[in-house]
Amino acid sequence: MSFLDKLRAGIQRVMAGRHGADEMSLALLIAGLALSIIGSLTRLGLLSIVSLALYVYAIFRIFSRDHQKRYAENQKYLSIVHGSSGSARQFFVRLKNMRKYKYFKCPQCHSRLRLPRKVGEVTVTCGKCHHAFKQKA
Repeated sequence: MSFLDKLRAGIQRVMAGRHGADEMSLALLIAGLALSIIGSLTRLGLLSIVSLALYVYAIFRIFSRDHQKRYAENQKYLSIVHGSSGSARQFFVRLKNMRKYKYFKCPQCHSRLRLPRKVGEVTVTCGKCHHAFKQKA
């Protein structure tokens, strides 16, 4: 058994039953690193203390055995991060395709729909609530 195999087996024994790294803990580590660099450049001790707190919390999350709480925290973090970036991404896609498609909302459930431009007035059926209505494109 080589040294790296022994090291890998030792890390697996230590991490058995632990939560491990997820996106939130990695984001905490990156934020801590950024605050540490900014704190050292600006010589603000408070930023170094905050970065240390972020490091400690990230390591606590990685070595935690309470899977349910860490999973719930990560899901909340992901819904905040991906929820906001998803709507921004959709906005830019709609802006890019504005000449090809007409975007509108269903009058009943307010879900976002699209029609190709220059098809005239057509009857549209919403895919979410199955409400049929006329829309001009």
